[in-house]
Amino acid sequence: MSNTSSKHSEDKPLTVPDIRAMKGSERIASITCYDASFARLIDQTPIQLVLVGDSAANVIYGLDTTLPISIDEMLMHTRAVAAGLTKPLLVGDMPFLSYQPSAEIAITNAGRFLQAGAKAVKVEGGGPHIREIITKLIEIGIPVMGHLGLTPQSVHRFGGFKLQGKNASDAERMLAEAKLLEEAGCFSIVLEKIPSKLAEKITSTLSIPTIGIGAGPSCDGQILVLYDLLGLDPGFKPRFVRRYAELAGIIRDALSRYASDVMAGNFPSDKESFR
Repeated sequence: MSNTSSKHSEDKPLTVPDIRAMKGSERIASITCYDASFARLIDQTPIQLVLVGDSAANVIYGLDTTLPISIDEMLMHTRAVAAGLTKPLLVGDMPFLSYQPSAEIAITNAGRFLQAGAKAVKVEGGGPHIREIITKLIEIGIPVMGHLGLTPQSVHRFGGFKLQGKNASDAERMLAEAKLLEEAGCFSIVLEKIPSKLAEKITSTLSIPTIGIGAGPSCDGQILVLYDLLGLDPGFKPRFVRRYAELAGIIRDALSRYASDVMAGNFPSDKESFR
């Protein structure tokens, strides 16, 4: 990590208490990741938190929602990212039905994420049932990141990937749930696709960090899907995404030049061959 970008030692892995202590003192740069190659690159940057997101369902497997991805698939991605990561805090995203059925199932599956290399897990929702599960996880020593707003595993209930918390009653409910998630022991909360004023109110109310995605600039940190940030899908650019690269064109060009060289007999050359 760059000493100008972070207050933490380059050699010291970030911990759950480190992330929680950044509230009010240091903004948290977060990103999703799904494999060891990208994890090694992330490890050489000031990124402080990495989420193995169930968004792998969308960007890796090409699915329309996150619902079909399995716990076993998520654990494979978590192991891969853990193999390439040494400094940022690694959080595993618990997929649909890996925690909702019962606290016992949640404990077993969350424990598998820690065995795969994650230091914490993320779960969606803030209702009484989810809060009870979060409390049980934390009681046995598994740190939990919450997630409110547009929770993608509830996409069918919302009728699509729509802005949440627009009316006063929904906003008040979300604020109350955020407070209850903090009381349950969450060390941070993702706020996804909600009005920036609501995110600002939640952030100022809580003593734990908020990590925003489509929630405006007032959150304590931000997270983006890695593939969105890098411009790997030119056809997908929601309002809240800022592209820091346009890699799709670069990759297409490299592959086209490779194919042309192979077809023309220009690859491999003598220097690229063994004798």
